[in-house]
Amino acid sequence: MSESADGVSRRTLLKAAGATLGAAAFAQALAPLASWADGISTEEFLAKHYKELTPTELTATLKRIEDDTKKKTGVDVKVTADAPMEGVKFGYALNLSICIGCRKCAEACHEENNHDARTNNSYIRVFEMDKGSIDFAKGSVDYVHPVPQEDKFYMPVQCQQSDNAPCVSVCPVEATWKEKDGIVVVDYDWCIGCRYCEAACPYHARRFNWHAPHVAAQDINPDQGYLSNRLRPQGVMEKCHFCLHRTRKGKLPACLEACPTGARVFGNLLDPDSEIRWVLKNKRVFVLKEELGTKPSFFYFFDE
Repeated sequence: MSESADGVSRRTLLKAAGATLGAAAFAQALAPLASWADGISTEEFLAKHYKELTPTELTATLKRIEDDTKKKTGVDVKVTADAPMEGVKFGYALNLSICIGCRKCAEACHEENNHDARTNNSYIRVFEMDKGSIDFAKGSVDYVHPVPQEDKFYMPVQCQQSDNAPCVSVCPVEATWKEKDGIVVVDYDWCIGCRYCEAACPYHARRFNWHAPHVAAQDINPDQGYLSNRLRPQGVMEKCHFCLHRTRKGKLPACLEACPTGARVFGNLLDPDSEIRWVLKNKRVFVLKEELGTKPSFFYFFDE
C-alpha cells in the first residue's frame, strides 16, 4: 500500500505506535477506540490492509471472520476472497423500456448482501420519473402506489463502478480501490468511516453504517465475501460490488436474477460475443452524468 499524500499512512501510524508501546500495551491503549463501534475487536481494528495480506494471513483473516460471525450470531458462514478473473471487466446495462419499478432488485440486494433489517437498506434506489425527462430532483424513490404508472418510467441507480471513481481518489487511507475486473471495492477492516467517499460520489451510491447492521440469524446469507457481503461493522462505508462473491464464480448478480422483466444485462465488457457488448453496439446507450468524466461501467438504454 502506498503512502497517503502527507507521507503518513494509517498503517505507518499503527506500526509506529505499536513499536513505541509494545504489542500488549498498544492493544490495551487502542481498546477504547476499537470498542466504540459495536462488535469490533482489537484484532479486527489492527488488521492489515487487504492488499498487504500474505496468503497465510488472508486464510487466517477469513477464518477469524467466520469464527467471529459464529460467536455473535450462531450461524456458520463461509467467507471467501475470490480474485478477479483474467480477461474480465464486468459491466452492467439496464433496459429502461421494460423496467416496471417493482423494486424486486432492491429487495434481492438487501437479502443477498446481509443489509440492516431495521433500515431496509439496499445498494439500489429505484426512481420513479416523469416520461420525457431525467430529472432526479423531480423523481421519487418513496412511491407506494401500484406500478408501473402509465405516465412514468423507472430508473434503478446503484454504484456505477466508474473507471475514474471520485470515491477512490478522495479516500485518505486507500480503503477503497478499483479491482482489475472493474469492481470498486471497500476493505471494511481498513475503512476509518470519514465518509469522504460518500460526499465525493456523484451517484449517491455509498452507504454509511451508523449502527452495526442487524440481520436475524435465519436471514443471514452464509455465502459471503471479504470484499462484498460479509457482515459489516458499525462506522464503515459500503457499496454495491456487483455481488463479486457470486460473479467471480461465474454466477449472476442477485438483482439481475430477481428482475421479473429481464431488464438487466450483466457480462464481460472485454468479450466481443457477450450480451452486454451486443447491447452497447445495437441499443441507444447512455451513462449517468457523462459530463463528469467518471467513465461508468453501468449503462442505460431504451428499446426505441
